[in-house]
Amino acid sequence: MKSIPAQEGGTMQLVQIAVIRTEFSQKFGIPRQAGLVPELTGRIVFLPEYRDASSVRGLSGYSHIWLLWEFNGKRQWSPTVRPPRLGGSKRMGVFATRSPNRPNRLGLSSVRLLSVQENGPEGPELLVSGADLLDGTRIYDIKPYLPYTDCHPDAKGGFADAVQQNQVPVEIPEELLARIAPESREVVRKVLEQDPRDAFERDAEREYVMRFGQQDLRFRWLDGRLIVTEVIDLPD
Repeated sequence: MKSIPAQEGGTMQLVQIAVIRTEFSQKFGIPRQAGLVPELTGRIVFLPEYRDASSVRGLSGYSHIWLLWEFNGKRQWSPTVRPPRLGGSKRMGVFATRSPNRPNRLGLSSVRLLSVQENGPEGPELLVSGADLLDGTRIYDIKPYLPYTDCHPDAKGGFADAVQQNQVPVEIPEELLARIAPESREVVRKVLEQDPRDAFERDAEREYVMRFGQQDLRFRWLDGRLIVTEVIDLPD
């Protein structure tokens, strides 16, 4: 059989099909992996040319879906990166990580599909949970998660398996908790428990700001826990 040489230096044009709407208008605070905070929800809205209800027919039969999306902002690819999982102190090959500093700025997330609305005001919409995406992120493809082939119970997690991921204690004073919408209080707490601080720069003297929805939450690291110090409402 005659072998066919692989195409070198080829390109493919990706077509955006949708955007996702989440509570994160800024990168800081977004969980580092999908599914870490199942309480986080997102709404996938299709672009006008793909608002055809028949395109999502049968999708509601699945519990999870894959999202193929684009990292926001300009990224310069690097053959090695310093994973936050390792505290930013050790370099690993970029293809052994999920770093955004890749030749192609593509992300892949497995999220839970909560509902499929086939005939919404903006065409079909998908409600998902556990998404680790910035509001407005471009979605290039959606595929169903297939347990019989996508699930690998005996899979190894490389260096990520060797690093224990602990949630940090979070303290939100009652008077500040009351300023957060009731439906968002537990979500905010779970996000902060993931410790959104940059692994490369953790300053005990610094006050951090995480934007969630229409509020800025200020917090500090003190005595081994994150303490929320202020909740600021943002103008509409």
